[in-house]
Amino acid sequence: MAKSKVTNQFLTTILLIFLLHALMLTYIFSSFYRSSSVDIKDLGTSNLKSQATMIDNYLGNGRNVLWFAAESVDFMMQNGADDAELLKYLLAETEEMQKRFDVNFTGIYGYLGGSYLDGAGWTPPDDYDPKTRDWYINAMNNPGEMVISNPYVDAQTGEVILSFSQLLSDGVSVLSLDITMNELQLITEQMTMGNMGYGFIMDKDGLVIAHYDREKVGMNYATTSEWKELMSGIYNNKDGIFNMTIAGDKCTVFTAKLDVDWYVVIVAQNNMLYSKLYKQILFGVALSLIIYVIIVIFCIISVRSIEKAQRREQAAMNRLKQMNLNIIRSLASTIDAKDRYTSGHSQRVADYALRIAEKMGLSEDDQRIVYYSGLLHDVGKIRVPGEVINKPGKLTEDEFDKIRIHPVSGFHILHDIHEDERIGYGAKYHHERFDGTGYPNCLMGEDIPRVARIIAVADAYDAMASDRSYRKLLPQDVVRDEIVKGKGTQFDPDIADIMLQIIDEDKEYELRQHEAETINILVVDDDPILVNVCKHILLDMDNVKVFGAHNEAETMEILKNNNIALIMLDIVMPDIDGFSLYEKIKQDYDIPAIIMTGDKSIETITKINELDIDDYLSKPLSPTITLETVHGVLQRYNEEI
Repeated sequence: MAKSKVTNQFLTTILLIFLLHALMLTYIFSSFYRSSSVDIKDLGTSNLKSQATMIDNYLGNGRNVLWFAAESVDFMMQNGADDAELLKYLLAETEEMQKRFDVNFTGIYGYLGGSYLDGAGWTPPDDYDPKTRDWYINAMNNPGEMVISNPYVDAQTGEVILSFSQLLSDGVSVLSLDITMNELQLITEQMTMGNMGYGFIMDKDGLVIAHYDREKVGMNYATTSEWKELMSGIYNNKDGIFNMTIAGDKCTVFTAKLDVDWYVVIVAQNNMLYSKLYKQILFGVALSLIIYVIIVIFCIISVRSIEKAQRREQAAMNRLKQMNLNIIRSLASTIDAKDRYTSGHSQRVADYALRIAEKMGLSEDDQRIVYYSGLLHDVGKIRVPGEVINKPGKLTEDEFDKIRIHPVSGFHILHDIHEDERIGYGAKYHHERFDGTGYPNCLMGEDIPRVARIIAVADAYDAMASDRSYRKLLPQDVVRDEIVKGKGTQFDPDIADIMLQIIDEDKEYELRQHEAETINILVVDDDPILVNVCKHILLDMDNVKVFGAHNEAETMEILKNNNIALIMLDIVMPDIDGFSLYEKIKQDYDIPAIIMTGDKSIETITKINELDIDDYLSKPLSPTITLETVHGVLQRYNEEI
């Protein structure tokens, strides 16, 4: 149960750590994702603005060049310059412009004072009418403004041309500047967001002026529904960024408006735009999971180590408790052995007291204290002379006074050998009476410690339900009547009622002193004299029957037909040595053994210890040592089982 509880606590802790870890990672990575998304969008917006500024600056140079040239030509015409002078100026200005600004500025030309003049040196065909061209018409329709015509294919070079045009002060003449789209196309082809998207330039009518894919230059996005949605987003979005699905892919669109009423656009696929971010998050999650698994593994190792240490500690505690219990039982047996008329009394009192405590619903710890107190309640009889304890007749007043000291003696003995004072209270006060007429302190009622009130009932019950020097055990109904009579006078009435309940449940009167069973002891020796010596020595033990065997066959036959409690083995025999015979016996029987030997060498003693033989006797046998050894082995073995 304890192990299951520890395991459940560990699993709960690991699950809680996992949930907290998951919540922490969710918060961190979601914050990281939001922050990184904003950074990516800010970077895209900044990159687009940079590209837009570059395009605006490039187009601004063309506007500035045309503005300066228009001012100069207008001034010259107002001062009567003829076509030759004007053409000379245009040729010189075109050459200077290409040197100073850009070779993509292909030339300055115009319809001036009724003549078409071209600074690039181009001579138009006879049917060429400049007043029908877009650059002229747009300038005439927007007097006072510099206008940009839609890109067109230059008749002279075959290149895509963009024209700036401005109407001069006479209201008829128009001066224009042609710029090839090469530079704008190159700029557009660089608008890829690190190869994660593509860029293009579009006018307000949806015409693609420049595109990352050159084949799409000249397309009109106003002609398809998908591109119309894109155009709507570009025209109506004020933040410069929005999301939409293009060709089945989720995309982020960055857009900026140019000064010339054009739009610079970058379209980036989200799976590419956020791919590094996704990889970083996945890597972070994977790393976190690995760290979590490592933590769990170390926790498991630690928990197992702790559980192993706890098991060792618990085993040690159990051994210590068992050792304490064995010491207590041995001490109780020693006390009982002093009084030949009350053998087993302390054990029975402890058993009865434990039954009462269980019926009262006391805790396991309280039950344990009651049990120990029952075992040790008569420990003070060590101080009472044996002749007084074992006197068969009536005690004198002086002898009875010696009996009365045993509760006090027991209290002081237990005070030094056990940390729980309640055990000592059980010994000191178990002869107090509920009406205050007991001894040694004449305590009354509940002033008597509870453990002592329990022991008092159990002790009195066993005194009546066991043999005494002056009588045999009493019948169960007589015992019951005596308990009833003692309620409120000798006994706590509540505890007495519990004892009466236990008596009523004991239909067969099992709770009493039973006649001692015969103890069968087998002596194995090839020398009949030694067998007879052992039988003679063991006659002083009560209820003992001794069997004798002289070889292996007789030994095994006796074991087969009798319940042998102890074997006494000689080492040296003709057919088999005692050690080998012991090993054979242990294969089929769990019986304690004592080796009898005249060999006192360290090798023999070592062999006895290796085979875990209970004890050994040295020949020739000493009667007193033999009796004590047999008694000790039998008592220890009975306690173990």
